[in-house]
Parts: sequence; C-alpha cells; structure tokens
Amino acid sequence: MNPPYTGRVPDCDSRGGGRMTTTDSAASRHAVVVGGGIAGVTAALQLADAGVRVTLVEGRPRLGGLAFSFTRGELTVDNGQHVYLRCCTAYRWFLDRVDGAALAPVQDRLDVPVLDVGRADRPRVGRLRRDALPVPLHLAGGLAAYPHLSLAEKASVGRAALALKALDPADPALDGIDFATWLRRHGQSPRAVEALWNLVCVATLNVRAEQASMGLAAMVFKTGLLSERGAADIGWARVPLGELHDTLSRKALDAAGVRTELRTRVTAVTRAEGGRWSVDVPGERIEADTVILAVPQRETHALLPDGALDQPGRLLDIGTSPILNVHVVYDRQVLRRPFFAALGTPVQWVFDRTDASGLKEGQYVALSQSAVTDEIDLPVAELRERYLPELKRLLPAARSAEVRDFFVTRERTATFAPTPGVGRLRPAARTRAAGLFLAGAWTATGWPATMEGAVRSGFSAAGEALSELGRTHRHPLREAA
Repeated sequence: MNPPYTGRVPDCDSRGGGRMTTTDSAASRHAVVVGGGIAGVTAALQLADAGVRVTLVEGRPRLGGLAFSFTRGELTVDNGQHVYLRCCTAYRWFLDRVDGAALAPVQDRLDVPVLDVGRADRPRVGRLRRDALPVPLHLAGGLAAYPHLSLAEKASVGRAALALKALDPADPALDGIDFATWLRRHGQSPRAVEALWNLVCVATLNVRAEQASMGLAAMVFKTGLLSERGAADIGWARVPLGELHDTLSRKALDAAGVRTELRTRVTAVTRAEGGRWSVDVPGERIEADTVILAVPQRETHALLPDGALDQPGRLLDIGTSPILNVHVVYDRQVLRRPFFAALGTPVQWVFDRTDASGLKEGQYVALSQSAVTDEIDLPVAELRERYLPELKRLLPAARSAEVRDFFVTRERTATFAPTPGVGRLRPAARTRAAGLFLAGAWTATGWPATMEGAVRSGFSAAGEALSELGRTHRHPLREAA
C-alpha cells in the first residue's frame, strides 16, 4: 500500500498554482521524457507548462506506471490499493492538475479501524484516530483509547513519538541504522512494534521495521503524524486508478500540447551533434535538447550514457520490495467499513472496492499485502487456502457468503527497498551529462517509494532541466513571494 525530509518544500494548498509561462528561450527547445508513470507525466506537464515542446515515450499501452487498472469480466481492477495522506501536497497537486481531485478525496479526520484476532475468538476493534487538538496532542486521545496496547506500552509510545519529533530525517547517521534497533533503544515492546509501529511502517515503506532505514522511517512518522494536525488523514481513489493516472493524465498531456507515444520502447539515449541528444525508438530517432529518464533504476542504468553518473553501478544496488494484492468477490456484503487494518493474522489491510470496480451485485474486497517476499510467488490455490479462512476470522459475515471470484495481482518490484544505507545510493535529478536528468520515486526525493515521491521527483527533474535551459521558474508547491 502506498502513502513523510528536511529540505521538503513548505506544505501549502497549491491548487491552481505552479504553472509556468512561456518564454522565447524555452519555446524553441524540445524535451523527451522517457517513461509515462506518475513521475514522467509530472515532468512532462511541468516542461510543457513552461512552454517547452515535449515528447513523452512509454513502452506500455497506457500511462500510470505501477498504479494502473485493468478489466476482468465486469470488474475494473486496480493492480494494487494505493492511498495517500493529506501531507502529500505534491500528489494533491497532481490530482488537481489532471482535474481528478474530486475523484480521490481525503477523509475528514484520520480514522483507521484496527481488528485484532490474535487474542480472542472474535475480532476486537480499535481505532487509530486524531482529534482537533494541536500537535502532538491531536493523537493523545486516540492512543489513550487504543485497546491493542497496555497502559505502559502507550506511555512508551508517547515518549518515542516525542523523540522522533526531535530527529532530522536527513541526518546521514539515521540512514545507517534500522528502525527496529531505534525502537528497541527507545523502549518499544514487541507488541507495540506489531500493533502500531509496523502497522504504519509496512504500509508506507513496504518493509518491516527491522529492514527499514531509520532515516526514511523518521521521515514517514515525523511528517505524517507529527508535523500538522491533519497530515495523516487518508485519501484514496473512489474510481479506478486508470481513470486518474491514464485517462485524465492523457487528457491533461494532450491539452498541454505534449506528444505522447505509447507502446514505444526507448532502445538508446546518445549524444548528438551540437550537444543535443538522440533518443532511439523503433523506426525513429528523436532529437532533443533535454532528456528526462523517468523509468525504474535498472532500466535507467541500461540507458545511461557513459559518464552520466560517477558510480552508475549503485543504481543496481538499490533493491526492490514486492506487494501482493488478493482480490475476493463475494455474493453478498461482508464488510461495512471502507477499509481496516488487521492484527494477529497474515492479513494486513482490507479495502472495499465494490463501487470503484463497477460491481453490481455482491461485494468485492481487496487485501493489500506489503513486504511479502515469502508469498509473492505462491500459487493462487495456496494463497486461497491461506487467506479465505483468515477473512472468515476477521469478517463473520464472510462465513456464510459464497466466493464468486478469487484472484491475485503481483508486483514483484513494486517499490525500491528502503533499507539502511539506501540514501547514499539514490541519485539526484541532475546527472553529470548536460541536458540529462533522472526522475522516479527511487531517486533522491527524501520520501519513500510513494506516489508523492514520484511527483516530487518529476518536479525536481523538470526544475533542473528548466534551470539549465535558462528558464526562471517557480516550484509548484512554493507559495509566490
């Protein structure tokens, strides 16, 4: 499941802001963006809004990268459940820019049901929620009422949260240790790690605390829970992701004058005469002043010209972490909440996808299972035997319901692995080669592999490209002076 760096731009409501005006110097330039995921679309829109002529090239038959939809019979299925937080101001900008904000609203106030089936015959329900008090008191009431921790554990969580708030996530020393070690040093019990810290860590970082860089964990918790009162309020798409990241994105690109080429794979990026670039695709060589590579790290490594990075091999050292999604269609309603998290079971997060999928009868629920390296390649039959009984434990109504469909989607390289030391491996947007830039959630955004990080990387790459072109521009999330 996808949703906080020193150096981050101030959070602000950027709706309608950040577009750039055309100048003669920019208008005569041509940029090629390689990759039509969220990072590439963002970069293309930023360049086009500045008056640069842009060609976006994507090998798939659609835009959206790893946040997409497909059809299965009468269903429109998201490959995985993606959420974002109110503090994700860059992704909110993206939604506004493609006219999709109303289709992915944010809940009024953080409220996460947590069902524990590990300590009783029936699920015990707790809630992670906030109130209207100032930070950090906005979480105190919810923590006090949270039934899955003892009084002593709640007190220790409060002390650890205050210690987190004092940290600088950009401190290189934090990138060198794992989150679990820091939690043990700050008195967190195994139960507190399971029932609270890992509940958030696995969902946002796609690894468990023992595999997570302390720097990125501090960034997530400090920005999401301890920066602003409403920072952790959750938003998610009420329509298929493809409507946002493909249909509406393509419409925005077309309106901005971007030439979009789908089903077109780039085979080489080389220097051309006069310091320009040549981007080779089947049957065509595209000349450009600026190239942005907005593709995964291994594909970027394969396309990088010699000398573009000091140590290009570091890109191959950035690991990946998988996400498994389990999809179940029942003949009746079994879940009355839009989503919940679970404890005491292999199930992590469960979402109601009925309306978004277009299902007319029954109910469609999706399980989002992050950091499941041991399960990602299991046969569907084995996953069915594993998860259907767990859903019956969590959802009593599922015990008498008929399963009409069961299938899985697998993203084996869903995110980069935010392990200790990954910070030194993530490259900046600007390379050593003039006119060549990098984008993608795996680059040095300060964020984990989220849609927010993808948009921020697009901002950085486009901003660096425009600066090199001599174009004065304003960051979309910075308020006008």
